[in-house]
Amino acid sequence: MRALSLQRTYAFFRTLAVCVALTATTAVAAFALDLETARSKGLIGEVDNGYIAIPPGVGDEAKQLVGGVNQERKAAYTDIATKNGITIEAAGLRTFEKRYPGFPAGTWVQMQGKWSKK
Repeated sequence: MRALSLQRTYAFFRTLAVCVALTATTAVAAFALDLETARSKGLIGEVDNGYIAIPPGVGDEAKQLVGGVNQERKAAYTDIATKNGITIEAAGLRTFEKRYPGFPAGTWVQMQGKWSKK
């Protein structure tokens, strides 16, 4: 009888630990920064080479986002470059030129090394 009670107690605490871990993971994911939010808050800006960067005077809150997005963009630009017989740099520049008109007003943009708001 005592062994059954210990098994139930162990199972309860194991289930509780799993629930706490899942709740914590979900809470962190809910607060994760996405590209649109970071852009609208001025935490990141678009660069004329097709990548994103952190504008001057802004903290490192979006540093992880910048790394991940730029990695995805580089992979996309590599595919575009291969398919079109151009350099990766040219693919990034062309993509920026196509996307620029769609950036919302107030978006940080770095063109020719200088930051400004659109």
